[in-house]
Amino acid sequence: MVLTALPLAVRRLYPLITFWTVLAAALATHDDATWITVVAFAIAAYGSVAHSPHRVPAVGGLVLATVLAGVAFRDSVPALPSWLGPFVVVMSAGVAASFVRSWRQRLEAGRRRFADLERAQEEAMRKAVQEERSRIAAELHDVVTHNVNVMVIQAGAARKVMDTAPSRSKQAMLAVEAGGRAAMAELRHVMGLLAGPESERAGSSADGLEPQPGLDQLDSLIERVRAAGVPVSVEISPPPGPLPPGVELAVYRVVQEALTNTIKHAAGAQASVSIGHRGDCLEIEVTDTGGSRTTRAGDGQGRGLIGLRERLALYGGTLQAGPRSGGGYRITARVPWTTR
Repeated sequence: MVLTALPLAVRRLYPLITFWTVLAAALATHDDATWITVVAFAIAAYGSVAHSPHRVPAVGGLVLATVLAGVAFRDSVPALPSWLGPFVVVMSAGVAASFVRSWRQRLEAGRRRFADLERAQEEAMRKAVQEERSRIAAELHDVVTHNVNVMVIQAGAARKVMDTAPSRSKQAMLAVEAGGRAAMAELRHVMGLLAGPESERAGSSADGLEPQPGLDQLDSLIERVRAAGVPVSVEISPPPGPLPPGVELAVYRVVQEALTNTIKHAAGAQASVSIGHRGDCLEIEVTDTGGSRTTRAGDGQGRGLIGLRERLALYGGTLQAGPRSGGGYRITARVPWTTR
C-alpha cells in the first residue's frame, strides 16, 4: 500500500513517471491489492492526463494501463464485473482529468487574450498621446512664433528710434502691445482646449474658448505684419459657399507661417498674399522678394512647414515651399473647401 501511494507525492512534477510507477507497484503487489490500490491508481491516472505536457502519450498509456489492470485486478472490484472494474475507475479518472485540463487551457487562453487586449489598448493610448503632443506642439508653434517675431521686430525698431523719434517709438510699442495681446488670446484658446470644459471658471467670459482664427481675421494679421515693416499686398477671392472651420484655420495658419518666415528670414522684403479658388479647391500662395539676410532653408522642411503639411493633409490638401527662380521664396497650398 505504501509502495503504491508514495509516488503520488511527485505526480505534478513527473506525472507520467508517477503513473507508470504506481501501475508497476500495483501489478507487483496485486495479490495484496485493496481499494486503496485502486484509488492510488486512479489519482495517478488523473495526474498523468491533467499535468503532463504530453497529452497523447498520456491518454495512450491510460488505455494500455486499463488493459493490464483489467487482467491483473479481476477481483478488486467485487460489485462490478471483473473486466469492467478497472476500466470504470481508470477511464473515469482520465475523463475527469481531460475535462479539467481543457478547462485550464481555456482559462489560460482567456487570460492571454485579456492581456493582449490590455497591451493593445495601452499601445493605442500611447500613440494617441504622442499624436496629441505633436499636434499641441505644432499648434503652439503656430500661435507663438508669429506674434513673438513681430514683437521682437517692433521692440528693436522702438529701441533704435526711442531718442530721435519718440512718436515712431510709441507706434512700435503699440504694435508690440497688439502682438502680445493677440498671442495671449490665442494661447488662452489653446490652453482652454487642453483644459476641457470641466475646468472652466463659472461666470468667466474670457475662458480661452474664443473661435479659432479664420479668413475674417486675416486683415488684423496682415496689419500686424505691415506694422513690423513688411509691405504686404493682398488679393482674396473667397469661394461662393461657407468654408468648414478647420479649412479656414488651415488657410490662416498657412498665411501666418509664410509671413512669419518672411519677417524672420528676409528683412526688407515685400510680401504678397493671394487666396483664390478653382473648382472645389482653395489655392493659397504667399511669396516674398527676398531680403538682405535670406537664411531660410530651401527645401521647406522647417518644423512649422511640416506641421502645416500635416494639418492640410487632414483635409486632403497639399503644400509646397521653396525659393523662386527670380529670387525670394514661395509657399503654395491647395485644400478642398467643400465637404462631401
